[in-house]
Amino acid sequence: MSTIRTRTILGLAVALALAAGTASATNGYFTHGAGTKSKAEAGAGSADPQELLSIATNPAGLAFLPETIDAGIGFFSPIRDYRTSPSMANGGCFPNQGCAFTIGPNNISSKNEFFPIPFVAMNWKLDAQNALAAAFYARGGMNTQWEGGTATFDPDGAAGPAPPMTFRGTYGGGAKGGNGKAGVEQMQGFLNGTYAWKQSDDQFSLGVSAIFAMQRFQARGVPMFAPYTRTYVESYMQTGTPRMPTHLSGNGHDMSYGFGGSVGALWNINKMFSVAAAYTSKMSMSKFGDYSDLFAEQGSFDIPSTATIGLTFRPDNAWSLSFDYQEIWYSDTPSVSNRIENLYGCPSLGGTNLQGCLGGNRGAGFGWDDMSIYKFGGAWKYDADWTFRAGYSFADHQPIPKSQMTFNILAPGVVEDHFTAGLTRAMSGGDELSLSFMYAPKKTVKGPNNFDPSQTVELSMHQFELEISYSWKR
Repeated sequence: MSTIRTRTILGLAVALALAAGTASATNGYFTHGAGTKSKAEAGAGSADPQELLSIATNPAGLAFLPETIDAGIGFFSPIRDYRTSPSMANGGCFPNQGCAFTIGPNNISSKNEFFPIPFVAMNWKLDAQNALAAAFYARGGMNTQWEGGTATFDPDGAAGPAPPMTFRGTYGGGAKGGNGKAGVEQMQGFLNGTYAWKQSDDQFSLGVSAIFAMQRFQARGVPMFAPYTRTYVESYMQTGTPRMPTHLSGNGHDMSYGFGGSVGALWNINKMFSVAAAYTSKMSMSKFGDYSDLFAEQGSFDIPSTATIGLTFRPDNAWSLSFDYQEIWYSDTPSVSNRIENLYGCPSLGGTNLQGCLGGNRGAGFGWDDMSIYKFGGAWKYDADWTFRAGYSFADHQPIPKSQMTFNILAPGVVEDHFTAGLTRAMSGGDELSLSFMYAPKKTVKGPNNFDPSQTVELSMHQFELEISYSWKR
């Protein structure tokens, strides 16, 4: 019966994870924590391992965990809106100044507001000092669907001759690839295999993880950027006739695969204090060939590296207080970090460098900055059956600069603060049931439309997440 139960849990969790459309736009597009207990403490606790999914943050914690099977599912709800003001340009062209790309004016909420995100993990004690674990989980992504929006780019309205490379269409409307909708969908899943070793006195441990990653992506309703792709411009320069890009928008789902790793250490200084440090490398991913005209480096979309340091203080047997500092290097991924200004190097916008066009090595991206996140959490063991948790985390700055608004309509990951709470109920036989709740208050970022400075763009988001998990003692 134990073997049947194990296979059923593992198979169900993996099937759900493969089917789920992940949308975890919290700290940029990384989740605020890994594991239900950690999420209840706002992602803190890298120096206080309490569950198997902690290996996603610090693999060294595995050495101190009992043999269990952990499985859970989060119900994530991001509420996203964007607004654009009236424009003085309205998509028109002006002598020696080019043409404006005017969005709306629109006031739209994304249609996708509910996502299930499952996970499963299992570990094995090789002996008193060595352990192995495997986990499958989703940890990042973005998913938006804007319906009814319009955009205007009208070269025929120019006061002088129209430029030689022009395109007409409506953002998310009837243009090819639009189908009345605009947005992106991205899912990221991870298969993590971890080994950890600890000293015989339980004071120090080291851990390493090998991580296989997969991504699924699609973009809709963005064909109006065709004149700014390397495919379009290069073909015009070579033949005098532009070739429309076929790997820009509306190509359905494309898959990407890659790998990386993580290392971590944990030191229990004494019964009151523990410290930890961990690093997860950049995930080197295969390219999105179906979107090689959209992303920099012909469809490249690696997953950024992260680092975490943590401290846990236990004043007595009932309380633990944790602090974690995490750094996310979005600069590892040009398609995420490249500034939209790079596009002005493209010849169709007056530049001289094909690499600045969409799909080029310096192609414009979302312009996200690296993030520093501070996480505070605490747990109170009320009695033998109940443990209660709470936490708060914040980013030291907004990942989306006000100068990078236009492309980020597709991926408005603007939230900065997270308030969390949760509990664990001990069950018979050593099993545990855990819950966590997260609320990210509304954050709004406002800046100019990069292609129509007379217009402003306003991005807003707030979020909720409820996660439930169960741990079976083996």
